[in-house]
Amino acid sequence: MPPAAPLTEKAHAKVNLTLRVVGRRADGYHELESLVAFAGVADTLTLRPAEDVRLDVGGPFAAAIGPSEDNLVLKAVAALRPRVSGLKAGHFHLDKRIPVAGGVGGGSADAAAAFRLLAAANGIALGDTRLAEAALTVGADVPVCLESKPRMMRGIGELLSPPIALPKLAAVLVNPRVALATKDVFGAFAGSAFAEEDRAEVPRDHAALIRYLEHHGNDLTAAAIVCAPVVGEVLDALGELADVRLARMSGSGPTCFALFDTAAAAASAAKELEAAYPGWWVHSGTIG
Repeated sequence: MPPAAPLTEKAHAKVNLTLRVVGRRADGYHELESLVAFAGVADTLTLRPAEDVRLDVGGPFAAAIGPSEDNLVLKAVAALRPRVSGLKAGHFHLDKRIPVAGGVGGGSADAAAAFRLLAAANGIALGDTRLAEAALTVGADVPVCLESKPRMMRGIGELLSPPIALPKLAAVLVNPRVALATKDVFGAFAGSAFAEEDRAEVPRDHAALIRYLEHHGNDLTAAAIVCAPVVGEVLDALGELADVRLARMSGSGPTCFALFDTAAAAASAAKELEAAYPGWWVHSGTIG
């Protein structure tokens, strides 16, 4: 019998278009409210069915990943195995193209891709509660990455709105190639008066969405700049680009993004940044 064909999934970068810190729980975790969307840039995860489980990593950011046993792909397998009798898995290959520890959920997106591959290999529907339960044990951002659709995310990531039909946003993503740990940013977060939750409907029109985003920022920006001052430099550089509509940090940083009205304007801005800052990772594409 011929070997089973490999299965492949894209793990798209998660972008926090907004991020508000609305409280802190008794266990110390902060409660958030964030409009999440997904960028075109993605890692690629492949699964070749086999008896044993292993992971190898390639791609531009492979060297930035630590020991494979700590990778969220393998943690996804471990989380689902006790929930699915006789779980079929195998050999994973990860082509790593999303910056590591960059505030765009690369590891979470990889874990979510692993869950989708395992679901396909085992005949499990994506809406199966066992996937959602296992996803949350792997990481707070993994549930929203399972379907990789724009949503409002609340709590510590476990409360998700229905998918939101956002327009595609022309964007430039920039990472200064500095890793920034989420725990360090929250440690530097000095907010004592938490933001109020916002229940206003997210606009579906492009111009109205930009106006909405202008009034809903990222509460972690100042803390990230304390931890990594280069974040401020990135935001300044993005804000000075021609035709830029909005410049913001994603998640806990250091990756930042700028929005434009057209793909051509975004592509031109990306070329300008690549020339001026050759040490930075720059990607031109869409978010939505």
